Parts: sequence; structure tokens; C-alpha cells
Amino acid sequence: MFGITGRGKGLAVIAILIGLTASAKAADERTLYASLGDSTRAPIGWVEFCAENPGECRNGPSEPRDIVMTQAAWRDLLRVNRWVNETVKPLTDMDHWGVVEKWSLPTDGYGDCEDYVLFKRKLLIDAGWPREALLITVVRDRQGEGHAVLTVKTDKGEFILDNQNESVVAWTETGYRFVKRQSQKDQNVWVSLGDNRPALATASAR
Repeated sequence: MFGITGRGKGLAVIAILIGLTASAKAADERTLYASLGDSTRAPIGWVEFCAENPGECRNGPSEPRDIVMTQAAWRDLLRVNRWVNETVKPLTDMDHWGVVEKWSLPTDGYGDCEDYVLFKRKLLIDAGWPREALLITVVRDRQGEGHAVLTVKTDKGEFILDNQNESVVAWTETGYRFVKRQSQKDQNVWVSLGDNRPALATASAR
């Protein structure tokens, strides 16, 4: 799990501030955060996606694996991120499917952020990348909106593939708050990264 030390210090400061404030508002705010690394609820849409696409959601535990970040691997990440971002057109689930949230592979060329993530993940897995290193991640973007990105775990750190960014950047450079992501040990288990408020993904354009 990334950012444990920095995030842990931040949460400690928050806890101290909450302790100094006895207001009901502070008590409410305390419930918004889950412990880092705790199992948490899967994002809305994930379970339904797996039911419709069982081949994309391998069951059972597996060994965590990180990518060895070679120059060729870096070029592959850049190429996949850029190609999917240019190929898939942003469209909200409501406009696309008539529902608030639906995860799907963008086979018709349209999708919102989690659909970009699913497509990038599939392309990399089909190319031989280990799924244990490709973790769907829910964040809050700089506007505080729910958003989905793909975290790639490597021996050089953790990098983010994002439909709002043509570049592949380290997670620390995104400006996002990280909410939850898939466990490396079991892709159908989701672990908390701190902010536990519901975060519906959107179809934000690049």
C-alpha cells in the first residue's frame, strides 16, 4: 500500500484536531475515514461488471506482483494510456445506459472513467502484464469528484493511468485523494486508502 507513512501522519493530525473540537460536526467528520488497508465495500458497479464479465474478474487469492519498469514497459504504459484516451469518447453512464453507474468495457467507443480503466487494464493483461500489478483505484479528483484510475505497481514506484492525463505520472503527482483500490492479493477484495465517502465516477473529459 502506498503512502502509509505520509497519510498516517496526516490522519494523526486530523485525529488531534478532532479531539480538540467537541462539536457534533467534528464527530460526523470522524466517520468519513476508514483505517488504511482495511477491507471495504467494492465500488458501485464492480460486482455487476464481474457477473457479466467473469473472465475479467478472476476469483481467489494470488501472490502480489510488481512490474519491473524497463524502458520498454514504460513505453507500453504511455502507448496504452494515450491510445485508449484518444480512442474512447467520454460519455456519462446516464447518457450511455440510462443509469447512474454502470461499469463496462467501452466496446462501442464510449464510456466514463472506470470504462477507460477497464479497457487499459484488459489491454495490458492481454499483452502479458500481471493483473496483480494493475489495480483499479477510486479517487477524488481536484474538484472533489469521484474518479477512477489505474494504478500500476512497479519496482520504481506506483504510477497512474488516467483518462484526464495523457502522461503517466507517479501517484504523488496527481493531486488526487485516494479512496480505495483492489487488493494485490485478491482482485475482488477492495482496501481502503483513507477517505471512505461514496465516490461515484464520472465521464470527465481529458
